[in-house]
Amino acid sequence: MARFSKELFDLAMQEKEVELTTFGRKSGKPSRRILWIWGGDGRVYVRSGRGLGRDWPQNFLANGRGVLHLAGRDVPIRARHVTDPAEARAGAAMIHAKYASGTKPSAPDEPLNPGEQATFELTPEDGG
Repeated sequence: MARFSKELFDLAMQEKEVELTTFGRKSGKPSRRILWIWGGDGRVYVRSGRGLGRDWPQNFLANGRGVLHLAGRDVPIRARHVTDPAEARAGAAMIHAKYASGTKPSAPDEPLNPGEQATFELTPEDGG
């Protein structure tokens, strides 16, 4: 799986918010959203705190394509839905470290919370 270059990864980690375009699962039309972005070990993630019911996560589930708008660049990306509970829960610590948000993971013996269920790893289409 492709990873972001160190330069793009570092830019993503410096940004408070980024814009992300997904493509409609029915219409194919672009839809742009502002999201938090975080990561670790060279991996970049986003998630919908309201879960999978929102349009942009549904678009990712349908076609896995998007464009990350980062520091004046348009980076075509692929989105991998994070289905491993441990990986999804690990996002809470990364979010809290970056945003001091108080985000806490669900307990290992509980179902994933809506944000954990709607976590996606972003990777560049071109190995960027």
